[in-house]
Amino acid sequence: MAGYLSETDFVMVEEGFSTRDLLEELTLGASQATTGDVAAFFVADLGAVVRRHFCFLKCLPRVRPFYTVKCNSSPGVLKVLAELGLGFSCANKAEMELVQRIGIPAGKIIYANPCKQIAQIKYAAKHGVQLLSFDNELELAKVVKSHPSAKMVLHIAAEDSPSHLSFKFGASLKSCRHLLENAKRSHMEVVGVSFHVGTGCPDLQAYTQSIADARLVFEMGTELGHRMHILDLGGGFPGLEGAKVRFEEICSVINSALDLYFPEGCGVDILAELGRYYVTSAFTLAVSIIAKKEVLLDQPGREEESGSTPKTIVYHLGEGVYGIFNSVLFDNTCPTPILQKKSSMEQPLYSSSLWGPVVDGCDCIAEGLWLPQLHVGDWLVFENMGAYTVGMGSLLEGAQTCRVTYAMSRVAWEALRGQLLPAEQDEDTEGMCKPLSCGWEITDTLCVGPVFTPASIM
Repeated sequence: MAGYLSETDFVMVEEGFSTRDLLEELTLGASQATTGDVAAFFVADLGAVVRRHFCFLKCLPRVRPFYTVKCNSSPGVLKVLAELGLGFSCANKAEMELVQRIGIPAGKIIYANPCKQIAQIKYAAKHGVQLLSFDNELELAKVVKSHPSAKMVLHIAAEDSPSHLSFKFGASLKSCRHLLENAKRSHMEVVGVSFHVGTGCPDLQAYTQSIADARLVFEMGTELGHRMHILDLGGGFPGLEGAKVRFEEICSVINSALDLYFPEGCGVDILAELGRYYVTSAFTLAVSIIAKKEVLLDQPGREEESGSTPKTIVYHLGEGVYGIFNSVLFDNTCPTPILQKKSSMEQPLYSSSLWGPVVDGCDCIAEGLWLPQLHVGDWLVFENMGAYTVGMGSLLEGAQTCRVTYAMSRVAWEALRGQLLPAEQDEDTEGMCKPLSCGWEITDTLCVGPVFTPASIM
């Protein structure tokens, strides 16, 4: 253990007790509190993060994972990932400060934002962060002036990706030689290539093509005298099991492309930047109903079976699309709630919609739901809420940071401490699995892969 995470940082969940039980206890306590100032909170299963990590190691054994801090910068997540040996991909000064504050060495940090402020480049230089990305001449010139000892990674456009990222970020293949020559003239060392196919990219060919393009840029750089030894596969890996393109399918394509263009033993250090993959399924949100309103539907000729006028119920929650539910605006999602109180089969269902606390026509979380009659103070539960919800900062003035309660099963904790990992890997232990779930999903298992501790980047 590296000492980033301790037992005081989370609730140890013993056998027979689930994180859902913990969630129920917390909602009950919040409901009975006299202050009534808790409108929403998270329960985070750190064991789920551990499980995802071992799955990654099994599926992409040649790739070193780096965590994208902007996805979820909560302390428990950063500490458990640091304990697992990950590096960290930071987009700004605040993120670099945050990970260094918990003890992450500068050699395990990538300043991966292709649009950097000069003051933040100087901060990276002062605090020993050496690996920076660029995709154009102006960005290179800023680093030449403010951080001349930096090691640069050329970010290329994922030409075949349907993502809009290739329009905003990434150098075209046609411009790469010019940029590499410019870097050489400026005495800046380019050490590798990165790309990003975009989140949820459905075209697996985009990974193959981007890796092939990276090979060409490697050859250009080597020909010009750069010591090219880093390939950064970027992010975009799915965070849910039910994604349109499964993580295992993506890994299979990547592994085949790496074997073809960057075969084992070629001396290239292969990285990937993952955010959603690690945290999406680990976080569950509980949010309370703070107000409700019944609206009669003025539709002549339509009546409910009871003979009464049809109605819809509008519920206002303690969080909305300008905060935790920002995925409604940015990812076009429709969050589906789970009722904390189980309803009986006899209860009638009503047309319902969920809205945030802002008096704003855009603060709509979900519409077209059929729910039983709910009341102010009742709690709704939303699963898979770990990505871009925590640490993002609410757009509402005066909004408080949502509380996070971390939990982990004893089995996951022992795995993290290395007590379940075999000292030597052989045919009998390669597929060994151990139970990991905090009881949330009894059938989940922890598939133990090879022991993996990434070294410093540089």
